[in-house]
Amino acid sequence: MLSPRQGLLRPVGCGVEELRRRRREREAALRRARREQQLVSKRLLRDDTPEEAEGRCVAAVLGEAEIQQFLRLAQRGTEEKEREGALVSLRRGLGHPETQQTFIRLEGSMRTLVGLLTSNQALLQLEAARCLHELSHSEQAEVAEACLPATSYLLTYLAGHSSDLIELCLYTLGNLIVESEAGRRQLLPQGIVPALASCIQSPHLAVLEALGYALSQLLQAKEAPKKIIPSVLASPIPEHMLRLLQPGPKLNSGVAVEFAWCLHYIICSQVNNVLLITHGAVSTLGLLLMYLAGTVQSSEDAGLELLVCPVLRCLSNLLTEEAVEAGGGQVQLRDERVVVSVLILLQFLLQKHPSLLPEGLWLLNNLTANSPSICTSLLSLDLIKPLLQLLPVSNVVSVLVLTVLCNVAEKGPAYCQHLWPGPLLSSLLDTLAFSDTEVVGQSLELLQLLFLYRPEAAQAFLQQSGLQALKRHEEEAQLQDRVHALQQTALHR
Repeated sequence: MLSPRQGLLRPVGCGVEELRRRRREREAALRRARREQQLVSKRLLRDDTPEEAEGRCVAAVLGEAEIQQFLRLAQRGTEEKEREGALVSLRRGLGHPETQQTFIRLEGSMRTLVGLLTSNQALLQLEAARCLHELSHSEQAEVAEACLPATSYLLTYLAGHSSDLIELCLYTLGNLIVESEAGRRQLLPQGIVPALASCIQSPHLAVLEALGYALSQLLQAKEAPKKIIPSVLASPIPEHMLRLLQPGPKLNSGVAVEFAWCLHYIICSQVNNVLLITHGAVSTLGLLLMYLAGTVQSSEDAGLELLVCPVLRCLSNLLTEEAVEAGGGQVQLRDERVVVSVLILLQFLLQKHPSLLPEGLWLLNNLTANSPSICTSLLSLDLIKPLLQLLPVSNVVSVLVLTVLCNVAEKGPAYCQHLWPGPLLSSLLDTLAFSDTEVVGQSLELLQLLFLYRPEAAQAFLQQSGLQALKRHEEEAQLQDRVHALQQTALHR
């Protein structure tokens, strides 16, 4: 979430450079606050036939004797179908936490299951992998950790030819990565990063989506910035990850969502964002942003909606890197289509996902902070009014809208001429009535900039009962200095 902004407007005589300096400090604090702790989760891959699904509903909890019987049949059954059926029955039973606990306490059970995983009979091997996958999804840490003896085999099979087995292994590894640092410590020297990299060029979309899931779990580990992400960046993964995010007919929403989050975690680590920029991350994300703006207007594909949040975050964070400006990344995003795309997405989020509005506004903030051309586009395309319409949504949204408008106003008199006359003053009178001190403080800062470059606006403010609006906040400790400064500025313009 966004943290409280810090810094106050000083009394009369506060110059534009001082305002800019304080705003830069506040935005640096905001960027730090936005590196949110990410949530990890496990996934269960089930592709049951209708008969199996029905059987799962009535599958009973298995005791020791039944587990042993199914394992014996799987090992020594006379027919392959009989052996496979035993593992299917075991897998169904392992959906129960009670069966899982019994299984891991039963001596030799995991060793037997791992032995079946290494079978040279493909169907038997696949069913053994499904049993392991069921165990890896357990909410009980000791159950998932009991699967760790199988990790070296799971990694080995990522280089195999069965896409079904590879997909299962990836989701199982992803679940085990979530569970414990001990599991990750075991997987890293076993070569999990090179093993994952070997899957990145798979022609199978299901494999790529599973790979994105496993990789995202790995990248969220607390030790990732030091022990994992440098290896990932040194592999072929980043280049191919960006390829999978390129807009067009080959873009798959499920795959793209997974890798967009992977990219977000890498960027937030700040290990080597320059490398991503040199691989064309800014350009790719900019094109993807415009593509999403077009598709959300015409498509019913709910999967693409899930892409909006990570793409907005990735671009927002990359724009704070000095290398973006040095490498021409800002130039790539100065196309007015980018501004229009952001506003389209803001309208979409307002209707469908209002909680994500701050993500789009944070990107617009970073776009306008150092780009007069983006600010010009906002004005020339008459996009200020749609922004003002977002002010009542929430306090967080209000602060970000006002911050974007401050970015525009601080560019100088020519920009403020487009802000006033217009609806801005009446909107600011409304925000001054808010009880949230952060919203009021940002409103005061915008008024200070407007009066600095457009002295006539101060007179209009007075005529619209502006002083009465300010008096509401004279006794608020956090706002006193700024209120008094603005009162003096308005009266002396």
